[in-house]
Amino acid sequence: MNKELEHSFVIQLEKNQNIAHKICRLYTNDQDSHNDLFQEITIQLWRAFPKFRGDSKFSTWMYRVALNTAITLYRKSKRQISTQDFEGVSFKIKAEEYDDTIEQQLKLMYGAVKKLNDIDKALVFLYLEDKSYREISETLGITEVNARVKMNRAKEKLRKILNP
Repeated sequence: MNKELEHSFVIQLEKNQNIAHKICRLYTNDQDSHNDLFQEITIQLWRAFPKFRGDSKFSTWMYRVALNTAITLYRKSKRQISTQDFEGVSFKIKAEEYDDTIEQQLKLMYGAVKKLNDIDKALVFLYLEDKSYREISETLGITEVNARVKMNRAKEKLRKILNP
């Protein structure tokens, strides 16, 4: 991969890394797993970046790759996230420590969301990120109508979890 493409990737990843951190927080229960999943998402983004055509915003594409990576690894391991060797990658990414103090008020909501199935989890996450139903449908590969129906069902499940 040429240096220009590599530089572009690093810039985009640094600018959008909170997307990956939020997904990691949703699909992991401890800092080590969070770090491992973040690394795996970064590797998958790096591998897929040459195929990124720019048909959508980088952030939309990143949501899709990161969610697919998290869901795939979560299903494979059900708690134990294995990662691939990162030694072969020649660039360094400036990683910021993830500070979740801003999201403390959402702790209860995150706990409820974690009880949902993988697809509902992704759907609610994107909804909480203020994504439009069009963006949600593009990211998850479903129709806009299906996204709305699934979101209404997920809201009802959350209501039952939060108010038993």
